[in-house]
Amino acid sequence: MKNRFLISFCLLAAVFGFSLSGGISAQDSGVNFAEHVAPIIFNNCTSCHRPGEAAPFSLMNYADVKRRGKLIATVTESRQMPPWKADQGDVEFKNERRLTAAQIDTIKQWVAAGMPEGNSARMSPMPKFQDGWQLGKPDLIVKMGEGFKVPADGPDIYRNFAIPLNLSEDRWVKAIAFLPGVRAVVHHSLFFYDSTGDALKQDKADPQPGYAGQMGGGLGGGTLQSLLGGNRGAQPRGAAFGSLGGWAVGGQARELPDGLAYFVPKGSALILSTHFHPSGKPETETSTIGLYFADKPPTKAFTGIQLPPLFGMFEGLDIPAGADDYAIEDSFVLPVDVKAFGAGAHAHYLGKTMKLTGTLPNGQVKTLLNINDWDFAWQDQYQFKDYVTLPKGTRLHVRVTYDNTVANPRNPRNPPHRVVWGEGSFDEMGSISLLVVAANEGELPILRQAYSEHLRSAFQNRKSLPNLLRRDD
Repeated sequence: MKNRFLISFCLLAAVFGFSLSGGISAQDSGVNFAEHVAPIIFNNCTSCHRPGEAAPFSLMNYADVKRRGKLIATVTESRQMPPWKADQGDVEFKNERRLTAAQIDTIKQWVAAGMPEGNSARMSPMPKFQDGWQLGKPDLIVKMGEGFKVPADGPDIYRNFAIPLNLSEDRWVKAIAFLPGVRAVVHHSLFFYDSTGDALKQDKADPQPGYAGQMGGGLGGGTLQSLLGGNRGAQPRGAAFGSLGGWAVGGQARELPDGLAYFVPKGSALILSTHFHPSGKPETETSTIGLYFADKPPTKAFTGIQLPPLFGMFEGLDIPAGADDYAIEDSFVLPVDVKAFGAGAHAHYLGKTMKLTGTLPNGQVKTLLNINDWDFAWQDQYQFKDYVTLPKGTRLHVRVTYDNTVANPRNPRNPPHRVVWGEGSFDEMGSISLLVVAANEGELPILRQAYSEHLRSAFQNRKSLPNLLRRDD
């Protein structure tokens, strides 16, 4: 009798939309793709999930999304996707890709309801995307003159490629977009300009595309001794060689805030200082670069504060097999008032957490960047929604931790091996960089000099010096 009653009740629940746990069933929630799910997917996922972009499949219409619906519900609930690694802290970020709890719940309800399409006439419009260029069509597009052949296996490769820009006048650049031809083999690429002609000569003299070396191949002071002479921040106008930022796997192009830009003198060549990681099969990489010019010269200059310096090169990083919370730390006290506008972190496969805080002179602690689940595949740059004021005397502190156990799903070695500092993908490094302007423009040299002294002190008090740089000691 009780069983017949329970069966009858379940049938009634199915007919009238009630669940045994109370409330309205997913079928009556009214959630459909056209009106509710499409705007979430189109505005947060499709920029990468479309032809020609990094994602492995497209999410451009109802059929695409329905085919992956259960997967989408799983990876959004775990916040694996969209790939936004910065946790919510004391500052807001610009262009966040983090979904709200309500958006995640909407996707779950839609999947539970059987993924109905809804009225296609009410479909949210697809945003307008510029093929291959997430910031729109660049003002200048250049590419490597010849593809570089990356072997199937072997050690990591560092190579510089000089590309003439043919600029007839000095220009200011507000953003650079980097499009690798074969993403699987490109670990990162650092950008430099060279107005001396030396980079083009070295490239031409080498029988293979590009020329050997790291960080521009030693041009403009790429050796350790010259790095100790000053901060490699935004270069002043008139410098013959300078940094223009860079790209790492998972990164996206970002425009500098209004009033900021990189200087690129006329006649310069663009240098791509690229780190290749063999993928298991031979590939030929031909990178393409887009430059976005500022309409007018910047109104102020900026610089970067990287802690620990040089990606932790001097920290004696030596991670034993089995260590699940190995850490390196560094601090720097600001000698002037600054306004911070962005931050970025870097580590390899064993990276676990990355945290940058600022302790103000009054004792207040601000978390500027916190990544509790570091992922080698998503190394983004995070711009703050507004400038963050940090007064003179603020103590910046960075802590980076590593997990060298089998419990780390990203550990490339099983069983784990001891890992030390190095530039190869299976080596380790770690740092966070804070981008700032001086609140009083005339005090920027004071900040740069203080950071140069911090870098020199890190070198003098080094716990170790990697083999690759001992020739410069």
